[in-house]
Amino acid sequence: MNRVVIIGNGFDLAHGLPTRYSDFINWYWKGWNKRLKYGKTRIEEDEFYSFRLNNIVQLAGWYLVWNWQFNIHPSLKTDSIDYVNIAKNDSSFCTYKEKSSFFSDICKSSKDKQWVDIETEYYNHVLSPIKIGTIKDLNDQFEIVKRKLISYLSEIQDKFIKDQYINSQLKAILFSSIKGNDIAISAYDKWKEFVDQRRVKDDTYWEQLFNDFKLNEESKTAAKSEIDRFRRILSISTILPDFYTFPDRTLILNFNYTNLADLYIPKNDRFIINHIHGQLSDPNSIIFGYGDEIDKHYSELTDKNDNEYLRHIKSYNYLMSSNYRNLLSFIESEPYQIFIMGHSCGISDRTMLNTLFEHPNCVSIKPYYHQITPDSDDYMNIVQNISRNFTDMKLMRDRVVNKTLCECLPQKDITAIQEQSSN
Repeated sequence: MNRVVIIGNGFDLAHGLPTRYSDFINWYWKGWNKRLKYGKTRIEEDEFYSFRLNNIVQLAGWYLVWNWQFNIHPSLKTDSIDYVNIAKNDSSFCTYKEKSSFFSDICKSSKDKQWVDIETEYYNHVLSPIKIGTIKDLNDQFEIVKRKLISYLSEIQDKFIKDQYINSQLKAILFSSIKGNDIAISAYDKWKEFVDQRRVKDDTYWEQLFNDFKLNEESKTAAKSEIDRFRRILSISTILPDFYTFPDRTLILNFNYTNLADLYIPKNDRFIINHIHGQLSDPNSIIFGYGDEIDKHYSELTDKNDNEYLRHIKSYNYLMSSNYRNLLSFIESEPYQIFIMGHSCGISDRTMLNTLFEHPNCVSIKPYYHQITPDSDDYMNIVQNISRNFTDMKLMRDRVVNKTLCECLPQKDITAIQEQSSN
């Protein structure tokens, strides 16, 4: 029996990394902060915006007018200035031009809701009448966003992701055994077969298993004693020694672009990592778009007979590498349990998640939730999102592990590490 660990952005956030889309948008505007304070030409522009200084002052012009605005709005913090609104409200010194309605919309969404899902926003734009230009123009704008996002995350990865980030509690979960109580009732025959197969394994097998899971000598001795005792039990017990039910293989299915999850993977064949959406070290491998073929509007896009509407649909981009095929090969090989760590299970990945959740070999889906406050968490929100990836709700209720058997995703305080990296 195997395990699939679905890693989403919440995994990186649990380590303190600023990898939200809103963090990316803030980074983008911090870049404008420098340009509009120290710019040396009357026009400063990039692919998304153009700002024009409306006076004859050249070298010090931007610095003077923005400092004047700071005096008018002393409550503004340098890193959070809304340059567009300031220019809009007082065009006597500066005018601006929006070059990308798509990027302007995601910035507005991030400001209004304090968060944004760029991939979902993109899909909504594809389904709606294009505001400016054509579907190709929208796709080109989305490509620019993708390129800038890669630049931002590459900076985060190079600056912060170190071995010190490893969370020992989280690592213990990744290396944990499969619990019988987590198994779906409909999959109990698969569980019994797994246990029966383990019962007849010899000492050589157990020695290799313990080595792969990095057990120390004291733990190995205790494990062997427990295994010998269990071998003598004729009936299948509902309580098994943990050592007895380590997964045969573990696949880390990393939906993130960073390599943080790689820090947790030992170098042996029992652990595999699949960067299903590509890696920052190879920008051409990055898959960024939308992946919900179950959506009722999806057929409208295919019926348009224009491939531009499908350019950023994930299903097609999966064919550019062997990652998706390797995933299918893994889930076809043996029954598997699913751990969900930091993935919201939203509909932007619904096609793939439906394949994983409803596959006949899936025996359990165990979400690790976020503890928002001492009295609240997002377990229910994750479960509701998981349900949207099912077409069979009875199957969903059987496979999803109930909250009493789940736990929150461990957090790691990395403030000191970040401060050290910044110096």
